[in-house]
Amino acid sequence: MTRADMHIHTYYSDGLQSPADVVAAARAAGLGLICVTDHDTMEAAGETKKRAAEAGIRAVDGIEISAYSSVKVHVLGYGLDRECAEYKRYYKGAVEGSFARCEDTLKKLASRGIIIPFDAVLGERSEDNTPVHSMFICRAAAKLGYAGSAGEFYMAYIAEGKCAHSRVGRLTPQEAVRTICDCGGLASLAHPGRIALDKSVREELICRLADQGLRGIEAVYSGHTDIQTAYYKEIAQKFGLLVTGGSDTHFRTGSRSIGTPIFYPDEELLRALEDY
Repeated sequence: MTRADMHIHTYYSDGLQSPADVVAAARAAGLGLICVTDHDTMEAAGETKKRAAEAGIRAVDGIEISAYSSVKVHVLGYGLDRECAEYKRYYKGAVEGSFARCEDTLKKLASRGIIIPFDAVLGERSEDNTPVHSMFICRAAAKLGYAGSAGEFYMAYIAEGKCAHSRVGRLTPQEAVRTICDCGGLASLAHPGRIALDKSVREELICRLADQGLRGIEAVYSGHTDIQTAYYKEIAQKFGLLVTGGSDTHFRTGSRSIGTPIFYPDEELLRALEDY
């Protein structure tokens, strides 16, 4: 059996790990399959695959599109063709949208007397040409003394419902699924237990997305309880979806670690990933 972690972040988005860090942790955890799913970018894919191959681990290219309906609904994508015209169009829009969203957030913060230079935000990026993540704003704010930590600033000002929250340039969940499919990938709903909708409304959303090309659901997730895991496995069966799983690890020293919770992809999922 192949043990896997299909939801990992690097410093190409809002994580603090390099692809080399990720592969080293995956090897230590005994993983045979990993997927780096940075927010709105696949810039880590080439280095991740190279490092993973050297360590005898299979790496499938991935992405996590930060989509919004009335609430945050993230969609994971596996095996997208980064060289196709559809992906290049998407990525150009994602980068441009992130800059516009950052400017919108900074203006909202400035109206509250919180002045964060745009260059200070860009200085938080580890790699050029990647989208500007809201966590970069938070890290810059913490360094300027506006909060004790980036996480504290995020919860006070940037999180959904807070004064500087912005959805400028964001896709809808339907658009995210369509984008992944158009780029030849497999779309899976990320951490469904974190979607802030009533149970019936959430199920209706999953049903609509399944009709529009969603092929998986992240039932096995680091933030899910055993009850939630069982429930979302039932939802997967109900709507004919593949069960995916991952840690959503961002930091080596964080509360989540690569390879947890323990996840073994079934044969159907492994077959679906064969071409990726």
